[in-house]
Amino acid sequence: MPEPNDKESKRRDNLSAFVKAESAAHGFDLCRITRADAIPEAGQRLGEFIDAGRHGTMEWMAETRDRRGDPRTLWSDVKSVVVFGLNYAPEEDPRGILDKPDKAAISVYARNRDYHDVIKGRLKEIATRFAARASADVKVFVDTAPVMEKPLAVAAGLGWQGKHTNLVSRLHGSWLFLGSMFTTADLAVDAPETDHCGSCRACLDICPTAAFPAPYQIDARRCISYLTIEHKGPIDPDLRPLIGNRIYGCDDCLAVCPWNKFASSASEMKLKTREDLKEPSIAFLLTLDDAAFRAFFSGSPVKRIGRDRFIRNLLIAAGNSGMPELIAQCRLLAADPSPVVRGMAVWALSRLMEAGEFVAFAAQRADERDDGVLNEWRLAGVG
Repeated sequence: MPEPNDKESKRRDNLSAFVKAESAAHGFDLCRITRADAIPEAGQRLGEFIDAGRHGTMEWMAETRDRRGDPRTLWSDVKSVVVFGLNYAPEEDPRGILDKPDKAAISVYARNRDYHDVIKGRLKEIATRFAARASADVKVFVDTAPVMEKPLAVAAGLGWQGKHTNLVSRLHGSWLFLGSMFTTADLAVDAPETDHCGSCRACLDICPTAAFPAPYQIDARRCISYLTIEHKGPIDPDLRPLIGNRIYGCDDCLAVCPWNKFASSASEMKLKTREDLKEPSIAFLLTLDDAAFRAFFSGSPVKRIGRDRFIRNLLIAAGNSGMPELIAQCRLLAADPSPVVRGMAVWALSRLMEAGEFVAFAAQRADERDDGVLNEWRLAGVG
C-alpha cells in the first residue's frame, strides 16, 4: 500500500478528528478507529467456539460465522471502522441484591431503556453528518448484524477482552456499550489496547456456574446470561440452583473486575436504573400476564424474551428462594398455558413445599401431566 501524501494524511486526520468530535457531542464516552482488516484471528477463534458447541442453541451465530470473522465479508468496500463506547456503569455494586432471595436480580444493562435504541439513533445522526463531510458511504451497527464488536473495539484501542471475554476499559471498567460505524473513507487509525488482566482471575472464580473452561474462553451453555435470555425451553436442572435469583442476565464477572474502581456511574439518564427495576419483588413479577409484562417492560430489552421465558426464570428464582409464601402463586402457574412455565412451576413447588404437601399436590394433578411437563414430574420423583 503506497504511503499517503501530506494532503491525504491531513484529510485522514481531519476526518478522524471530526468523527471523534461528533461522538463526544452525541454523548459517547469513547470513540476510536481501526482498519477493516484489523481482526484477522477473530474468525478462527469464533470457529473454534462454535465447533466446540459452546454457542449452545444460538444457531444464528453458526449461520453467520463466515461473515462475522471479517468486516469485509459483510461489506466489501469498507476501509475503516469507527467504534463507539457508551458508559453504563451502575451507581452501586449490582451483586448486593443476590443476598435478597425475595427480590429479582436484573442485569444492569437491562434496567432501563434498550441500549440498542439509545445508541442506534445517535450513530445514525453521526453517520449522516460524517458521510456529508467525507463524501463517503457509511453503515452503522449496534449488535444487530454479524459484527464482532469486541475484537474491533480492542483493535481500535477502547479496551481489551478480559479473561471473562468481555471488554474491559481502563477508564470505564467492564461497563461499556459498543456500537460501530463502517465507512469507505480512509481514516487515521488508533493503536490497539494491550491486555492488563495480569494474574487476576476474579471474574473466573466468581462465576456461579463455572462457565469459563479456561481464561479467555466461555461456554455459553453454562452462562446465566445465555440461559436466562437466549436459551428457550427448560434449563438444565443441575444449573437451576446455581442461578439463584438472577432472572435476566448476570453481572457477577463484570462487577468483580478490579478495573471498575476507575469507572464513574453512567451519565445518560436513559441508562440509569429505573427505580422499580432496582429490586423488584419476585412475588409481584410472578403475577404478570402477557399484557402486564409487555406494559411493565415497555422500552426495556427484557421484553424481547417474552412473558413465558421471563416467568420460567422467575419460577427458578422462586424455587431457590426458600420462601413458602410463594407457593400459592407457583400453584397457579402450574396450570399456565405455557408448558415451560408449567414445568418450572412444578420444579419450584418441589423445592418450596414440604414432601407430604408436594405428594398431595402431585396426586391432585395426576390427570394433567401432559408431555410438556412430564419430565419435570419425573425429576421431582413423582412421574
